[in-house]
Amino acid sequence: MLHSFLLAEGTSPATNWIWIVMLVLIVVFFYFFLIRPQKKQEKQANEMRNALQVGDEITTIGGIIGEIVSIKEETITIETSRDRTKIRFLRSAVRSVDVRAEDKNPALKKAAPAAAPAPEAKAKKKKGKIAPETPKADEKPTNEEPKAEESSENN
Repeated sequence: MLHSFLLAEGTSPATNWIWIVMLVLIVVFFYFFLIRPQKKQEKQANEMRNALQVGDEITTIGGIIGEIVSIKEETITIETSRDRTKIRFLRSAVRSVDVRAEDKNPALKKAAPAAAPAPEAKAKKKKGKIAPETPKADEKPTNEEPKAEESSENN
């Protein structure tokens, strides 16, 4: 049928090639803007579901929020409330991981976190003079400096 349409009377070979190119462009468009991003999302979701650990706080596709208490082959059991209500779900029912177990308990982290640089080190990096810190508008000023001056005057 397509062959007879392309070879119909009154059409030129250039028109036939334009139709073929248009069909190819439509297929390419669907691949790059619909199929490829969907496969990427599915891959990320599968990686997230395979990385689930006991202690992770999750949200299911039904909107139930809870903490994982056990993981089996294709199912997980979550604890949902203070009453320790336990519900069993398929792994595929997990929408997102809200809080990782290692974020809640630093002892579970594999690598030690890098130490934060001291405020003095940050101040040295800045060019120019270092201005004394001023209290923010919502904070009450402290009277630490006058006490230090009084103690030095007494000596």
